[in-house]
Formats: sequence, C-alpha cells, structure tokens
Amino acid sequence: MPRRLTVHDLLEARGKQPFAMLRVETLDEAEAAERAGVQLLSVPPAMIYDRRFREVAPTAFAFPGENFYEIGDTADFLKWAFPLFKQGADAFYCSGSLQTVKAMADHGLPVCGHVGLIPSKATWTGGFKAVGKTLEAAKLVWKQCKALEAAGAFAVEIEVVPQAITRAIAARTNLFLIAMGAGAGGHAQYLFSDDVLGQNRGKVPRHAKVYANLAAEYDRLQALRVTAMQAFAQDVAKGDYPAPQYLVESDAGVAEAFCDWLDGQD
Repeated sequence: MPRRLTVHDLLEARGKQPFAMLRVETLDEAEAAERAGVQLLSVPPAMIYDRRFREVAPTAFAFPGENFYEIGDTADFLKWAFPLFKQGADAFYCSGSLQTVKAMADHGLPVCGHVGLIPSKATWTGGFKAVGKTLEAAKLVWKQCKALEAAGAFAVEIEVVPQAITRAIAARTNLFLIAMGAGAGGHAQYLFSDDVLGQNRGKVPRHAKVYANLAAEYDRLQALRVTAMQAFAQDVAKGDYPAPQYLVESDAGVAEAFCDWLDGQD
C-alpha cells in the first residue's frame, strides 16, 4: 500500500506531477476516492473524528475545512484545528484572516488559503464569476497569494482564475496551488464529488466535468422503493400479507393450552 503524502512531499512534487483532489461528503465517497487513486481529499471536519475514515481512506491527504463564519476568530480556529490535527488531519483549509493563517502556521499547523473566487467573500469581487480577467484583478490574486505565503500558508486553493494567470503565479511562488477551474498551471486539480458523480441537481459549474449520472440512478432506486412499499401496503390491505410462509406456528396443543390459561385469568 502506498504511504500517505506529507506537506514536504507535495511541495517537492510541484511542477513534477499533477495531483487529483476531490471534496467528499460521505465515507462511501471517501472509500471510492481512495480506491480510485485520488490523492487529496477535502472533507467535513466530522469525518476526521470518525475512525472509519482512516479505515476506508488510509492514504488520503485530508484537508478538513469550514467557512470562517462557521468557526470564528483566530482563537476559535486554533481550538478547532488542534483536536483535528491530533485525530490525523493532514492540513487545514482556512478562509479566515491573515492573522489566523499566521497563528496556525506559527503552531506548526499546515494551512491552505483561498484566492480568486472565494464563495463566502464573493461580494468583494463582484459575485460568482471569474477573478483575474483584468490586470487589476490579476494583481489582486497575486497579492493574495503572496500575503498568504508570507503568513505561513503552504498551499492555496486558486478558484476560477484565468489559466495564464495561474501559470504565471505558479512560476513565481513557492505555494502549492490547488486549482479549481484555474487551469493546468495548478499543482492539483480540485473538483466536488457531487459534480464528478452527477449528483448535483442544481447548476453545474463551467469548470466541473461530469463523469457519471448518479442523480438518475438515485431516481431509479427511489422509484423501486416506492413500488416495493406500495406493493407491501396493498398486500396488507388485501390480507395477502402475512401469508403462511412468513409465519411462525406453535404446536396446536400449546396454543389451546395457552388460551385455556388466559381464560382462567379472568
């Protein structure tokens, strides 16, 4: 079995090999990703505390993450991260302040920041659209990267940024760039399992490639559930269930004796 990657491994591999990364929400997805050879996983923090996670995904480099407003200030981030690190988290997604990134890094916690389109902060860049298509916006992405690097982050998720901008930044920073819709210049390519598996019933982002149609499969399974339950309910209503083959019988003498005993209780 291959060993689990380290931060050192990822930084050493920059530009030498591309990595695949997925956001998984369930243990089934985590196990599938492990078996499929996906090296990096973004996971809900609760998954790290579930001992079954490392049973099904022993070699996955796992980033637990939540939006900054779900966690709080710098002190809250540290209280959040330390137990996760103890439980085997490999690195931490942090959309908090530079002060928070620095505090975590100062304590030896591997931190991944976020630049470009940051959904929780999209109001500052004009909503849910690409960031970096103008010179000023490209400069903003660069400054965000350098600020995170100076604060001690080892990686950044660079989201929906023109590929040429990503490539130029990758050549001029020591960060490990995790590209989501930001081109092959990233050192890892990141998608959500919901999109890859065709589970997303809403708008599929432009950058997401769909490889399966599990939504249709779930619909098929749900229809089977309804059909089976409907047949059961109809059997009960008609008296066809329970039929003799589904019943447990006692010796006739035992039943008769029991009824006699019950009659004597009155």
